Amino acid sequence: MESDAEEEAAATPAAVAGPAAGRLKGSPELTVDADMQEMAKAAAWSVSSCKAGNGVAALRDDNLDTYWQSDGAQPHLVNIQFQKKVQLQLVVLYVDFKLDESYTPSKISIRAGDGFHNLKEVKTVELAKPVGWVHISLSGADPRETFIHTFMLQIAILSNHLNGRDTHIRQIKIYGPRPEFITYSTIR
Repeated sequence: MESDAEEEAAATPAAVAGPAAGRLKGSPELTVDADMQEMAKAAAWSVSSCKAGNGVAALRDDNLDTYWQSDGAQPHLVNIQFQKKVQLQLVVLYVDFKLDESYTPSKISIRAGDGFHNLKEVKTVELAKPVGWVHISLSGADPRETFIHTFMLQIAILSNHLNGRDTHIRQIKIYGPRPEFITYSTIR
């Protein structure tokens, strides 16, 4: 059983695998800044594998009782492809260690690129028995890099808690900046 101090320390980012890594626990409520919008509604989603009845649709159904369950060797992949280049700021996953135990991801890599042929890792995070919404910022080390421009995002589950083989993810949301409204004036 973890003490409160250990739980708080596990919830704060730590340089585990470099400056782009962190240990995250999850939040019970999904909260994002008002200047962000969900970007993945029109994207094409695919997964590397799934158990029957627990496919990619479960990741997008807004139901925390359903989940995608992988079926096969790691890494397990979720691919999100956009028709045009988009700006992305935040990936938010709902995972639940209390319900899913060894199926819960413990290390995740976020990759971006134009397609499968040139994906590059932009972030790696470690999760510490997460329960709730896990927010993964896509911003770089430079404060001016608040988002990434990409045609494709890939979420790779590299390992699970308790050395589990398959994984459960209950929801995934992808956020980017809201388009700024430009007002034009006319001169007559």
